[in-house]
Parts: sequence; C-alpha cells; structure tokens
Amino acid sequence: MERQNPLFTAFVYASALLLAIVILAPLAWLFVMSISSAADLSAKPLNWWPDEIDLSRYRALLSTIENTAGAAFVASLLNSLKVAGMATLAAIAVAIPAAWAVSRTPTVSWSLYAVIATYMLPPVALAVPLYMGLAYFGLLNSVFGLALVYLTILAPFTTWLLKSGFDSIPREIESAAMIDGARLDQILRLLTLPLAAPVMATSALFAFLLAWDEFFYALLFTSDLRAKTLTVAIADLAGGRVSDYGLIATAGVLAALPPVLIGLVMQRALIYGLTSGGVKG
Repeated sequence: MERQNPLFTAFVYASALLLAIVILAPLAWLFVMSISSAADLSAKPLNWWPDEIDLSRYRALLSTIENTAGAAFVASLLNSLKVAGMATLAAIAVAIPAAWAVSRTPTVSWSLYAVIATYMLPPVALAVPLYMGLAYFGLLNSVFGLALVYLTILAPFTTWLLKSGFDSIPREIESAAMIDGARLDQILRLLTLPLAAPVMATSALFAFLLAWDEFFYALLFTSDLRAKTLTVAIADLAGGRVSDYGLIATAGVLAALPPVLIGLVMQRALIYGLTSGGVKG
C-alpha cells in the first residue's frame, strides 16, 4: 500500500476540521442564543456563554395553552409534519414508476429533463396560476392543498434521484426474472425496489427536507393556524416592533430537531444512497 504524505494527511484533516467549524458554528451559536437571557444577548462585550442558562423560551414555545406563542408554534410544527409527510409520500409514489420507466426506456429520458427544466422558473412566476387553481378547488389555507403544491416541486426531483438508483441495478436481473415467469409487478415489488431501497430512503429524506424548509408558497397559500407551517410561524416571531432574538433562536433549534433525528435514523441508507452509482464496473 502506498504511504501517504504526512503533510497531505494533515491538510486533509485540517480542511475537514475547518469545514466542520464553518457548518457547526452557526448552529452552536443558535443554541447558545436560545438559552441566554435578554441581558446576556444585549451585553457588551458579548457573552459567548450565558451567566445563567434560561430554558423559559423552550417551555413557552412548547406550551399548549390557547392563544399563546407556544400554541401557535406547536400547531405550525404539526402542520409542517403533515405537509412534508404527505408531500414526500406522494412524491415517492409518483417518482418510483416514473423513474423506473425513464431508466429502462432511455428514448423517453428527454421528458424527465424537460420537467426538471421547469426548476429554472422563479417560484413567483408560478404563484398566480397555483393560487388560482387552489382557490378554484377550495384548497387555499389547507394542509392538503399545500401538500399538492409541494408535490409539484418534489416529484421531478425525486424522480431524478431514483432514476440514478435504478440505473445502477443491472437489467439482466429483471430479464432473468421475466424468463422465470415473474410479472412486472412482482419484479418491482420483490426485486427492483428492495435493491433500490437505500436510494429511495435518500430521495425521501431530501424530499422531506425540501418540503420542511419551504417558505415562499407556505407564506402565500396559508393564513392561519389551520395550515400555517413552521417557517411562516418563525417569521411571525420576528414580525413585531420588538423582536426577541432568543425566542427566534429557540424556534430555530426546535425546528431543526425533526430533520436531524430523521437523518440520524436513516444515516446508513443516506450514505449508501448518495454513493450508489458513483462507481461502476
């Protein structure tokens, strides 16, 4: 085995450490702000760690007492889970047959790239037709209506990701199953989909994150707690004359927990799915 240069190894580790600091430092400061009192946040010089840990904002935001900031936050958190969950499940259900068809029929691959090309359109260009469509069907300020809008965003993206996963599965395996008398639904259910499970998990995770973080359409198409999502609720916390930056930071920490937990649970599938198809031979 070739011996690596110690300087190069040190450079790699230093670069990884720098990247970790750049990514994690804002998150660490967000957490510090969430447990700092108003006096610590406005102190000069700045306190990098609070003199006394204050968890009152977490109790306030997780409160279910009616007509409080906590009730609005919890309702928005549940709405985000519903919208992101429904949109992700629907996107995966649509993307599986579409991605398999494009992967196994290269002559129609242009259709996928044509749909993906719509991502070049700015979201504001689609706002009016989407608004009119939702208003016509009575789906404005509705969790289901917002999930449908997100489906139009997620379906092309998940189809593109799943296609790369299906491309890495040899067609000869499916051909052998057909020779043995397996039907198409049996091939997909018993052979192709289990082999593509890591890529499906990766696609579902990225789709969930896209839906979870979306703000523009949620702001336009929702108006109250029946459908308002977490991103809009956090923006509302900063909408007054005097903003409690500690409360906004607390909301940011709580909003980041569900995606982080899902990512940790699906870590192995995520790593395998991201590297699937990267090496062929």
